[in-house]
Amino acid sequence: MSHLESEILALMAMGEPVASPEDRAHIDDCSGCREELSRLRHAVDVGRATIDVGELDTPAPVVWTRIADELQLSEDVRADAAPAASATAEPAGRPESAPARTADTVTRRSRRAGGRRPAFRAPWMLAAAVVLVLGVGGGTWAVVRQLAPTPVAQAALDAFPDHPGASGTAVVDRDSDGADTVTVTLNVPDDPSGYREVWLITADATALVSLGVLDGDEGTFPIPSGVDLDRYVLVDISDEPVDGDPTHSGDSIVRGQLSFG
Repeated sequence: MSHLESEILALMAMGEPVASPEDRAHIDDCSGCREELSRLRHAVDVGRATIDVGELDTPAPVVWTRIADELQLSEDVRADAAPAASATAEPAGRPESAPARTADTVTRRSRRAGGRRPAFRAPWMLAAAVVLVLGVGGGTWAVVRQLAPTPVAQAALDAFPDHPGASGTAVVDRDSDGADTVTVTLNVPDDPSGYREVWLITADATALVSLGVLDGDEGTFPIPSGVDLDRYVLVDISDEPVDGDPTHSGDSIVRGQLSFG
């Protein structure tokens, strides 16, 4: 099976509107591309979490060498990405000579590449690879690990009888401040009649909290600080009619119980 270009996946992870309907369909069908997109999204979250950290340490040249070896980068990319050994550490930023790479400048002529996925070719992709591939210890990367959200619970979401073939997942992450978010995915063979809404429900189904509307097949939602996950252990995604009624429709697509630890 062919795969999406790494540049397309990286821009999708950063929220750029570069995906065509064919790209989105490929993501639905290809577990490899779907997993890589998830890893890149996590790297983007980690990178954005370090914005207020201040000046970061420059890794030693040997770190860049090992990254380049691991990713099998060409000599040209190695030269562009690696900092000069004698250079003084500067705050991270885009070199003036390197034009910004955006959704408008990414070439669309070769979205798919058969077999092996192409090597990362841009410095910002290399930075994501640093977090994903090596998890370098000490200094900057210790800060990154501290700020990165930690998974604390997960659930497999099973289909209700009215929605055969549907499935989903839920993962609860906790950040360094103790705030929780839940990331859900949903796979359905047919489009819902209304819109999809994500809920947390108590085990006895006597209380529930709406987390928001799921746009597409994946979304991340903040969990209100007053919600006790020891009580609200069920994650539910419902099919809601457009009728102005904020209560649960009673038409659940999938539901699953969170498992902690």
